[in-house]
Amino acid sequence: MIRRRTLLVSTTVAGAGLAAPAVWAQPKNPSWPRAITMGTAAPGGTYAVYGPAWGQLAAQATGVNISYRTTQGPNQNIVLVDQKQVELGMVTMGVALQAWEGQGEWTRGNKFRNIRALFPMYDTPFHAVALRRSGITNVTQLAGKSVGVGPRGGTPGTYWPLILRALNVTPSRIGYGSGSDMIGQVSDGLLDCFAFAAGVPIPAFSEIETTNEVTIFGFTDAQMDTIVKALPELSKGTVAAGTYRSVQGPMNIVGVYNFSIGHKDLPEDLVYEIVKSIMTQNAALVQAISTAKETVPENVTKNSFLPFHPGAARWFRENGFQIADNLIMA
Repeated sequence: MIRRRTLLVSTTVAGAGLAAPAVWAQPKNPSWPRAITMGTAAPGGTYAVYGPAWGQLAAQATGVNISYRTTQGPNQNIVLVDQKQVELGMVTMGVALQAWEGQGEWTRGNKFRNIRALFPMYDTPFHAVALRRSGITNVTQLAGKSVGVGPRGGTPGTYWPLILRALNVTPSRIGYGSGSDMIGQVSDGLLDCFAFAAGVPIPAFSEIETTNEVTIFGFTDAQMDTIVKALPELSKGTVAAGTYRSVQGPMNIVGVYNFSIGHKDLPEDLVYEIVKSIMTQNAALVQAISTAKETVPENVTKNSFLPFHPGAARWFRENGFQIADNLIMA
């Protein structure tokens, strides 16, 4: 089981942008690095909690110290892992596809080919929250409004402007910042809406609905059709009833899957043990963060383009999950 005190320390320190204190001093294989770093994301989003949760399981299994670096999210995690400034990271597959192909404005035409898939994490649904008194209940009502979309380098910061453009919705202002900052601005009336994407329940959304009357909303059927036609890497889905206190029934969303990534030069047997530690201890991970209920080996099929690290592929193949030869790259 994950030691909660350690997890809380790791999460708090990661949220401050600092490395978590070393806990395990001796790698179980002397050829492995003594310490590696994981790129997470800003406070208020799921990565800030999920990262230290799976990092602790991996560290316990390998004896390798794992510290955490607060980032702007998947885009920056890809850059940092590609440049080996951190060894581990977490990404959404839409942004990863842009990185691999050198598409999307943020890549500036560069192809990030040093990243490798490790294991599936969870689906990221796009949805939004506004104070009930604003009267905002639909994405179309964001025209002429101020909308926060999270860190500029994160998946929501990348995709929400594209989603709004696909729906011909033009806000008066798009704001960028951490989830906790965005939700604070909505509470203070400085933003009309916070449109985000993260594993549900999004911590910042759960926070604001405990102190304010809010409306949490997704998309209509017609809006989803328009979005996935314009952005085919996104897919239709629902957020189950009961996920948020203020949402009574299932909510339509579009989403994109999350995967953990690592640098291609990580030792194969180390990656094997990291993947094994996460894929075989789902109950412990769920105890730390409920989003992890989707972190199961069956979801390895959610990746159809990003090459797996050989160590990751070996674990999945040994346990009966097929990975095509062209999806494995040293």
